[in-house]
Amino acid sequence: MRRRRSLRARLTLVIASAVAVAVALSAAACWVLIRDQMQGQVRDSLLEFVPRAEQVAMALAGCDSAAGDVDNGGKGAGRGGGRAVPGKFGQGAGAPHPWDPSGRGWSVIRADGTVCAFGDTDRVVPTAEERALAVSDGEPVLRDAVTGNGSDVLVLTRRYTPQPLPPGAPDDVRRFAMHEPVAVSVFRSTEDLSGTLRMLALILGSVAVAGVVGAAVAGLWLARAALRPVQRLTSAVEHVARTEDLAIRIPVEGTDEIARLGRSFNTMTAALSSSQERQRRLVSDAGHELRTPLTSLRTNIDLMLRSENTGRALEPEAKRRLLVNVKEQFEEMSSLIGDLLELSRSAETGEHSTDVDFHDLVAVAVERARRRGPGLEFRVDLRPWRVHGDARGLQRAAVNVLDNAVKFSPPGGLVEVRLADGVLTVRDHGPGIPDDELPHVFERFWRSSSARSLPGSGLGLSIVAQAVRDAGGEARLENAPGGGTRATLTLPGTPGEPG
Repeated sequence: MRRRRSLRARLTLVIASAVAVAVALSAAACWVLIRDQMQGQVRDSLLEFVPRAEQVAMALAGCDSAAGDVDNGGKGAGRGGGRAVPGKFGQGAGAPHPWDPSGRGWSVIRADGTVCAFGDTDRVVPTAEERALAVSDGEPVLRDAVTGNGSDVLVLTRRYTPQPLPPGAPDDVRRFAMHEPVAVSVFRSTEDLSGTLRMLALILGSVAVAGVVGAAVAGLWLARAALRPVQRLTSAVEHVARTEDLAIRIPVEGTDEIARLGRSFNTMTAALSSSQERQRRLVSDAGHELRTPLTSLRTNIDLMLRSENTGRALEPEAKRRLLVNVKEQFEEMSSLIGDLLELSRSAETGEHSTDVDFHDLVAVAVERARRRGPGLEFRVDLRPWRVHGDARGLQRAAVNVLDNAVKFSPPGGLVEVRLADGVLTVRDHGPGIPDDELPHVFERFWRSSSARSLPGSGLGLSIVAQAVRDAGGEARLENAPGGGTRATLTLPGTPGEPG
C-alpha cells in the first residue's frame, strides 16, 4: 500500500509547485516580450533603410560589367548579376557584400528573375514571391532566411520603379539610370539577436530554478510555521488519548482558523473534564447515599436472621415494624436508583427531543399530585404552550416540582399552579426555605435541614434543573411573599392549540 506524504510535505510541494508555475510563466512571458521587442527593432531598421535609385543603378551596372560571373539560379551563366566590380564600391574582387554601418546589406532582383548578389558569403536566394515583385506591384515581403555562409538573416523585399530622367541630365547620370523595375531585398543578420535570446533564456532558466529552490525552502519553513499549532494540537490529543488527562490546554494566539480550532479543543476538553468531574461526583455521592439504606437493610436483615438462628422469635409488632422499615428502605433505594438513572440520561436528551404540549404534561402532573395530597386544594390555570424538548424529562420536572409542593404544604393547604406564556409557576404555603440554603437547592443530593426527616433522595430539583436546561429554559426557586415557596420554570416555545 502506497504511503501518503505528510501534510507538511504536501503543503511544501503545493507551495513550490505554485511558485514554479508562476516563475515559469513569468520567465516565458518575459522572453517572448523581449524577443518580439528585439525582432521589432530589427524590422524597423530594415524599414528605415531605403537604398537610393543611383545605388541600385550602380549595382545593376556592376552586375552587367561582370557578365561572366553570373548567378542564374542554376540556369547557366550569361544572365544576371555577379560580384560587384572592383572599385565601384571600394572593394577587392570576390569581397563579400558591403554592409552599411548598422549591419544591413541588400541585393537586387531583376524582372527576368536574375539576382545581383554580392559575394557568396552573403548571398540570399530569393523566393518566388520576391521574384514576382520585380515583375508587378505587390506588398513588401518580410521573412527569415539563411545566407550562403549559413548566417540567419531577416529579409525585407520591396519593388523599385525607375523614375523619368529630367531633360538635359548629365551623361554620367544617364549612364547609371534605371531602365526597368526591380525588387530590392534588404537583409540584416539576426545572429546577435539569437545569441542574446539564448543568453536571456539561460538567465531566465537559472532564475526560475533558483526561484523554485527558494520557494521549496520557503514553503518548508512556512509549512512548519503554519502547522506548528496543529502539531501542538496533535500532541495534546495524543496525550489525552494516552493518559486520559483532560486538564491539558493549548496556548492560543490570534483569531485565525488554527486559533479557533485550538480554542474549540480547549473548550471541548474543559467540557469533558467538567463532565468527568460531575460523573465522579455523582458516583461518589450515589455511593454515599446508597450506603445508609444498605446499612439499615443489612442491620434489619441480620436482626431477623439472628432471631431465627437463636430461636428467640421477635414479637409480632416488632417484626411488623422491622418489615415495614425494610420495605421503606427498599422504596428509598428504588427511588434513589430511579433518580440516578434519570440524571444519567442527560447525554441522550437531544436524541429524544420533539415538540411537546407542555400544558398537557403539567395537567397530568397535577392529577398525580391531587392523588398524593387528597386533603390539599389545587388552584390551576393552564394555558396552551408548546415546547421543543424531551417529553419524559419535562414530565418528570413538572411531577417533581408538584411533589415538593405537596410534601411541604400543611394539611388542607393551597397549591397554586399557573402556566402562561411559557412560565410555569408552582407555589405552596408551607414553611419555606431559609435564605442561606436557597443557592444550594438545585445541587445533587443536597437536602434542606427541614426535609431530611422526609423521604427523598435529594435529586428531585437537580432533575428539574437539568430537564429545563436541556430544553433551553431556566429553573428558579424562591420564598414567596406571605410564606411558602415558589418554583418557576421558564421554557422557550410557542403558544399551542387549546385542548
